[in-house]
Amino acid sequence: MDGLSTLAVGVAATAILLLCSAFFSSSETAIFSLPPEWVERQATTDDRRARVLKELHDDPHRLLVTLLVGNNIVNVAISSIVTVLVAESLPTGPAVVVTTVVTSVLLLIGGEIVPKSVGLANARTWSLTAAPVVRLVERTLAPVIGLFDWITRRISALVAAESAIERPYLD
Repeated sequence: MDGLSTLAVGVAATAILLLCSAFFSSSETAIFSLPPEWVERQATTDDRRARVLKELHDDPHRLLVTLLVGNNIVNVAISSIVTVLVAESLPTGPAVVVTTVVTSVLLLIGGEIVPKSVGLANARTWSLTAAPVVRLVERTLAPVIGLFDWITRRISALVAAESAIERPYLD
């Protein structure tokens, strides 16, 4: 693949992965900002998405692990792709600086801040839209999520029973 093709594929892959990062971030904020009573009420409707949302909401630790694993996978992939693209054009030292700055700006704005604001502003509708996709991710990555779920529950129990990773969302 020539340099221009590599650049085009890399930019396209980064854009798609950035959308995935935005999905995970906005879903996290939307779902965890919902009042539990609203989730319960929605689950009694005929909307299948609402029942999936309730199932996810009922295990906040596993839900958060799912969202964080998904987000970290795509964010590391973004960083790797940007590193390859920049390393082809710059010497090592400057490439590290440029990669860090570019990736940080992309992820903070496009993968975190704006998506979390959108998720919060549209929490009810977005959480219903996102729930089936989050469930699919949870099932697809079940072995990895199960492992991280188990490890983080054990560490939390050792450190302090009250320090569960999802605790700030639930208070």
